[in-house]
Amino acid sequence: MPSFLARSRKDSSNKCHTILSLCSVLLDCVKTILFQLVCMHQDPNEVCTLHSVDVTPEPLTFFHVIYLGRRVARWEHKTRKLSKAFGSPHLACYTLGGAILLLNVLRSHCFTQAMLSQPRMQSLDNPAVYHVGLALLGVGGVFVLSSFLALGFTGTFLGDYFGILKEARVTMFPFSVLDNPMYWGSTAIYLGWAIVHASPTGLLLTALVALIYMVAIVYEEPFTAEIYQQKASQAYKRS
Repeated sequence: MPSFLARSRKDSSNKCHTILSLCSVLLDCVKTILFQLVCMHQDPNEVCTLHSVDVTPEPLTFFHVIYLGRRVARWEHKTRKLSKAFGSPHLACYTLGGAILLLNVLRSHCFTQAMLSQPRMQSLDNPAVYHVGLALLGVGGVFVLSSFLALGFTGTFLGDYFGILKEARVTMFPFSVLDNPMYWGSTAIYLGWAIVHASPTGLLLTALVALIYMVAIVYEEPFTAEIYQQKASQAYKRS
C-alpha cells in the first residue's frame, strides 16, 4: 500500500476515535439534561431516577444504520460474496440498499418516539419557531431528494463498493453547493422535525446524529477515494 494511503487511513482512524468519544460524551449529556427535564415535570411525590430517562436505543439505531451498511459493503468489496450469492453486483447492491431503507424507517420511528416520550420545550413551542422547523424540513428534503436523483440508487447505496463506479465525480446540484448533501440534508430533516415538535430531546439527538455522520464521512471518504484511485490505475495500465 502506498505510504500516503497508509497515513490517510491512520489519520481517519484517529479522527473516528475522537468523534466517537465526543458522541459518548454527548450521549451522557443528553441523558443528564433529560433527567433534569423529567424531574422538573414529574410528580413531587414520585422518586425521580436516571432509569426513567432512556435514549440509548435511538443513537444506537442511528449508528447501526450507518455502520452496518458500510461494514457489509466493505466486506463485499473485499470478498465479492454478495455479488456471487445474488448473481449480480447490481442485484446485491439493490438488496443492501433496500435493507438500509427499511432501517431508515425504523430510525425515523425511534427518533419520533424518543421525542414524544420526553417533555416539550416551551421556548420552542410557538408559531415562528414552528415555521423555521418546516423550512428546515423543506431544505433537507430538497438536498436528500436531489442527491438521490444525482447519484441514482446504486450511487446512493454504496454501489462503488460493489464495483459499480461512476465515470466521473458528480458535480451537479446539490454537490455543486455542498459536500455530502445526503448526510447534511438528512440532518436538517431531523433538526426540523425536532423543532416542529419543540423537542429538546430531538435537538440533542440531532446533534449526536450529526457527529455520527461526521464519523461516517472521515471513515468513508479515504476508502472511496482509494477505490477510484485503483480504478484509475487499472485504466492507466490497460492504456
